[in-house]
Amino acid sequence: MNDPRPRIVVVGLGPGGESHVTRETLDAVDRIEPRFLRTSVHPTAHLVPDATSFDDVYEAADRFDDVYEEIVERLVASAVSNGAVLYAVPGSPLVLERTVRLLLDDERVTTEVLPAMSFLDLVWARLGIDPVEAGVRLVDGHEFARSGADASGPLLVAHTHANWVLSDIKLSIDDVDVVGDAAGTSLAETPVTLLQALGTEDERIVTTTWADMDRALEADHLTSLYVPELGAHPGLGYVRFHDLARTLRERCPWDIEQTHTSLVPYLIEESYELVDAIQGLDPDDPASDEHLIEELGDLLYQIEFHATIAEQEGRFSIADVTSAIHDKLVRRHPHVFGDVDVEGSDDVLANWEAIKRAEKGRTSVFDGVAGSLPSLSYAHQVQRKAAKVGFDWPSVDGALPKIAEEAAELADALGDDDESRDELGDLLFAVVNVARHLRVDPEAALRAAADKFRRRFESVELLAAERSIDLHDADLGTLDALWDEIKRV
Repeated sequence: MNDPRPRIVVVGLGPGGESHVTRETLDAVDRIEPRFLRTSVHPTAHLVPDATSFDDVYEAADRFDDVYEEIVERLVASAVSNGAVLYAVPGSPLVLERTVRLLLDDERVTTEVLPAMSFLDLVWARLGIDPVEAGVRLVDGHEFARSGADASGPLLVAHTHANWVLSDIKLSIDDVDVVGDAAGTSLAETPVTLLQALGTEDERIVTTTWADMDRALEADHLTSLYVPELGAHPGLGYVRFHDLARTLRERCPWDIEQTHTSLVPYLIEESYELVDAIQGLDPDDPASDEHLIEELGDLLYQIEFHATIAEQEGRFSIADVTSAIHDKLVRRHPHVFGDVDVEGSDDVLANWEAIKRAEKGRTSVFDGVAGSLPSLSYAHQVQRKAAKVGFDWPSVDGALPKIAEEAAELADALGDDDESRDELGDLLFAVVNVARHLRVDPEAALRAAADKFRRRFESVELLAAERSIDLHDADLGTLDALWDEIKRV
């Protein structure tokens, strides 16, 4: 049964030379009118006479997706008016032809695709390789940052039609991020091959390096890039993760409603959950890493979430975040990236603080201390900053008696709520000072003490249950006895 829908016949004009255009294509060109060319910028475009090209669409549109959609709409409209049309594309209609794919999915028309020779056949012939045996992956140059930057092994990159496309490909992977081969070849030195105008009198095959790929020749619409071996990328999967954060922000009702401010509680919660995972690591049990991996991912998503919000607002992107921290770390490590000599970690920290003051133009030693820190951490940071300018006890021997002094003042203040609160704060501040001199994180120390108390009291609960003792009705003597028994275990 004949399909009553308007018909679009798609032909391919081969990789460039007239000898590579099939007789079936030429017969279709002679037989079918009206004729359309995706672009007239192709060596065999003249074989399609009296054709309307879509070059004007390329010039007017801002995005390639808009180009493809507009071409499809014009072809369908003409097919509806004329019953059938011919559409000629460079190379093969079945290789990297987005408009053809859209036409095949369009139910308003029936699309017939005639087979044709693609640039791939000439690429394999010139390179002398079997792409199946070699495991070559074909990547669109415009999608390389997303679909190719995390790949390894041989790659053929098509649609490298301009030097800026080659530059974008080159810059999509940092040299320091790529693991070289066994011989130690860096990304910059990785050999690549540029293939241009294959099958024509202007054919060029240039072997160069990753660092020079965008300077080796003037790329055009007949240029492709072959990378024999791209080292394994440590950031495998991160691009997918980055795109996922964007997708959720655009499609999930909850994600769409969030702001930098509304996400603060989640950021704090995920940070503490990460601390729990770190404290739960068991050096003898690799399975404990799974919790850490999960919590690192949760915290990383919070960072991506904030960057995605800022990107949508046109303020900054995750690229700005990573570039800023990269450059800051380089500046703050002159002993690694410069000519500064250090004798140990104390010198590193002193240099860090000096560079930070110069960068920030700070006038107070307390500039940069986050006021939203938990109180114990805040007290610790304030004391640490003051100590850096010499306002400190020379040792813990000077700090420790302050605890007894402040405890006595608290005892004297009992009965006066305001004064008791002040004296209790002084006592806690004195305890933090002792912790600092002992090089103990007061936040971690108090958390550990609370966890220890919790574990012991949970054991008291179990012991009381075994002896049919109701904790809510038990007197303090009974509870103390249970507690002492647990402590002795």
